Amino acid sequence: MNLSYWELKNWFTNVDYTIVGSGIVGLHTALHLRERFPDSKILILEKGMLPQGASTKNAGFACFGSISEIVDDLKSHSEEEVINLISNRWKGLQMLRKRLGDNAIDFKPYGGYELFLKEDDSSFNHCLKKLPFINEILKPLFKADVFATQIDRFGFAGINEYLIFNPFEAQIDTGNMMQALLKNAVSENILILNQQTVTAYSDKENEVEVALGDFNFTTKKLLFATNGFADSLTNGDVKPARAQVLITQPIKNLDIKGTFHLDEGYYYFRNIDDRILLGGGRNLDFETENTTEFGQTVVVQNKLEQLLKEVILPNYDFQIAHRWSGIMGMGNSKNPIVSQLSSNVYCGVRLGGMGVAIGSLIGTELAELV
Repeated sequence: MNLSYWELKNWFTNVDYTIVGSGIVGLHTALHLRERFPDSKILILEKGMLPQGASTKNAGFACFGSISEIVDDLKSHSEEEVINLISNRWKGLQMLRKRLGDNAIDFKPYGGYELFLKEDDSSFNHCLKKLPFINEILKPLFKADVFATQIDRFGFAGINEYLIFNPFEAQIDTGNMMQALLKNAVSENILILNQQTVTAYSDKENEVEVALGDFNFTTKKLLFATNGFADSLTNGDVKPARAQVLITQPIKNLDIKGTFHLDEGYYYFRNIDDRILLGGGRNLDFETENTTEFGQTVVVQNKLEQLLKEVILPNYDFQIAHRWSGIMGMGNSKNPIVSQLSSNVYCGVRLGGMGVAIGSLIGTELAELV
């Protein structure tokens, strides 16, 4: 780096806290550190032009798990763990709304729906059977039944006539949310440098030496908020998971409002600006989609387009306007990792595809570790 005296003095000298990653977790970490340590020098390093990963690339679901996801989670997690996961996601959503305000994030409480294809009757019946039990274990948290059946009124095709509705689910504008968080950070005198990749670090007991290519600086504490890119930090406990997404051109007289789930959450769609945004399909080829490389594949994109034509928009003419992908952080457990890696190094990662819901909470917990 060809840095001046002023650049070295203002950005890289006497740094108290350096956060790697300017996504939902990283920004909430920085903001909570500012609340705890008002006079500290806080620096955020971001390897992308915009926050990489999933923070600016997600579908904007303010959700905590569809009924089929929850039923599936109960196979690999205890009842207490599942309730705790949902509680933390719900708590995180309230923290996000409180910090930014519903207007800033374009919060729309349209509710969420789960669709079941006709050939998936066994899953539908299994979820119906489990519905009273799931409502019972979640009632202490929500003070009401979370899930109920509703007749499909959206004109979907090839599905069971009943959807499972969740009135507590909502949608947000992901771009507005991230802009609001970034504005908050700048207003709190938090320094943000984009297109900076941490290539190495060394904990020196009383400080951490951080390498940005061939340039090194020191910071008192180093906090990683890199989610799907955190594999090397956690000895393999975090695996990247690519999510492919597409969005249609505006559709005249579109009468679909809400957030929608299909196939245990592996597919998800919503309305936005008279368009349908649809993502998912990594279950078609887990091996290929467990990657930190952005991009699309024919097999996933073809499946997404098939769902649009045959299930979601059978009565509409539509065209695809844009495609993209994001990188999530998954693992054998859906419990996030918030831990101290060494004397002065910490991480908050593995959000399990629930970054919008849980990111605020994980950022706060990460800041509290210091």
